[in-house]
Amino acid sequence: MEDSKTISIMGCGWLGLPLSEHLMRLRYNVKGSTTSPEKIDVLLEKDIQPYLLDLSSDMLDKGALEDFLDTDVLVLNIPPHLRSDGGDAYLSQMHLLLKTMLDSPVNRVIFVSSTSVYQNLNRVIIEEDVTFTGEQDPNNMLLQAERLFQNRDGWMTTIVRFAGLVGGNRQPGRFLAGKQDLPNGDAPVNLIHLDDCISILHRIIEEEKWGRVYNACADGHPLRKDFYTAAALSLGLTPPQFKDMEVTEFKLISSQKLKEELSYTFIHPDPMTFFS
Repeated sequence: MEDSKTISIMGCGWLGLPLSEHLMRLRYNVKGSTTSPEKIDVLLEKDIQPYLLDLSSDMLDKGALEDFLDTDVLVLNIPPHLRSDGGDAYLSQMHLLLKTMLDSPVNRVIFVSSTSVYQNLNRVIIEEDVTFTGEQDPNNMLLQAERLFQNRDGWMTTIVRFAGLVGGNRQPGRFLAGKQDLPNGDAPVNLIHLDDCISILHRIIEEEKWGRVYNACADGHPLRKDFYTAAALSLGLTPPQFKDMEVTEFKLISSQKLKEELSYTFIHPDPMTFFS
């Protein structure tokens, strides 16, 4: 690893900020973007070169975006808000970013995606199972965004599909505490801890695993009712109640490809220890 290598992290929130700090400790040069003016000082205090970039704003500073994209590796970490408008605004932002990237020096990209892109197939899910999403939900915004950044002549993109994100200030015990008549209590959970998210992204950069697609999910898959009950009780909260269901819809995410190609061992393989 060269000390001078620059990593640009678009989206310094729950994942992007601690990832930036981790890479700074390893002597990478880090550029970090945020949509919040008040967060600029936070980035400066951590010696992260800050950029105020809001792709949804008519006031977007195109010059700042171009400078941000003058980098060795771009980590694209913009969570889509699919529930608000179905993802139309998110996809428009991705097209805007793509247009600017075409004239930039970027040639290595990590696209942070989600295992929510997969259909519930009631079995183990591997990376190639995204074909069912393309067939059954061709307008899926997240899948469309992934494909925007794949198969480009100008750069190589690695897609990382993270499972449900836990750790840091995301305490799973609060997610469902006190709720009643919840479905799919007997479905396996697919989760990953923040520590593993950071470690996996660093490993991809360090080992230059480009042009790949990886699922990233903890090894253990406890039942939804068992996990969220234990998580709520660990915080002294009222546990959720799940209704009995004759049919359970689920997917069980496999990270076998990632573990084999990166020789990766999960720091937190069992979600039942996330809150212990």
